[in-house]
Amino acid sequence: MIYGAMKLSIGNSLKLAFRPWVEGLENVPAHGPAILASNHLSFSDSFFLPAVLDRKVTFIAKSEYFTSPGVKGKLTAAFFKGVGQVPVDRSGTRGAGEAAIRAGIEVIESGGLFGIYPEGTRSPDGRLYRGKPGGLARVALATGAPVIPVAMIDTEKIQPPGKVVPKLMRPGIRIGKPLDFSRYHGMDGDRFILRSVTDEVMYEIMKLSGQEYVDIYATAAKRQIADEAKRRAEEEKRRAEEKRAAGESGTQG
Repeated sequence: MIYGAMKLSIGNSLKLAFRPWVEGLENVPAHGPAILASNHLSFSDSFFLPAVLDRKVTFIAKSEYFTSPGVKGKLTAAFFKGVGQVPVDRSGTRGAGEAAIRAGIEVIESGGLFGIYPEGTRSPDGRLYRGKPGGLARVALATGAPVIPVAMIDTEKIQPPGKVVPKLMRPGIRIGKPLDFSRYHGMDGDRFILRSVTDEVMYEIMKLSGQEYVDIYATAAKRQIADEAKRRAEEEKRRAEEKRAAGESGTQG
């Protein structure tokens, strides 16, 4: 009931304000379980995709969104619950992965749509990164549910990281045909199969999105970007100090 009211208000508002275009809606089943595997460009991805679907989509969200204190914290928790997200404690890497997998299996076994971002985090630069073989593939192989590749288009331009006020422009959503991995059913303990399934899904997402593919994890790319920014800042600081020292030396001379 809460989800329906939130979807109606938020979904209609998003569609009126941003007018997202959609291709492939017919690929999402009207009934029964399925996994929606999407690229991840923006915080808003988890809102635009459900807004264009008639069915509820359950995503995983970090538990901090549901446990923050005060009035703001309660409102945030109510909002995320209302839009169909479930909390997962990500304080421990392995524990977070297992919790996400259990949550996904529960959604699928109840006949619902489970939304997941195989990259594990938002892309730091708009490119598509290597999918993590844990959550997506394990849920698919444990349940036999079809995997539907999804490409979010231009959502990172609407609300880049650090920007509070979104830019009004049309994002796009391309939904691909369901992928059947039933031939691997029950093989969710085989890491080579998990890798193969994940790579196949990421290839389909790449074709839908048109993104450049980078064969490293997005988390590693973020570390590289942060390290490079730190290196440049230190280099600029060093040059400024050398310039200041040279100026002082010239004055004394």
